[in-house]
Amino acid sequence: MAAGLRAVRRWRLVAAAPPGLAFTRSAFVVKKANNAQPNWLGVGLAFSTSAALWALLIKQHNDDVMEYERRKQGGHKCTGCS
Repeated sequence: MAAGLRAVRRWRLVAAAPPGLAFTRSAFVVKKANNAQPNWLGVGLAFSTSAALWALLIKQHNDDVMEYERRKQGGHKCTGCS
């Protein structure tokens, strides 16, 4: 509870600060998107990552289906299992 009260006091101090001090320059500057020149490196990385993940998913699925079919055929030789 005390931590919550301290946070409220801090916010009140920030809100009560003079306008010149409340809004300082940030290191992160938002630029307007330039749609005329897309970031092709980012686009290529996004699509290639997506394609690689889909390929991995399909390969894993095919391996799982093959294992299921192999086990379904009854190649089990153990007599101690129930």
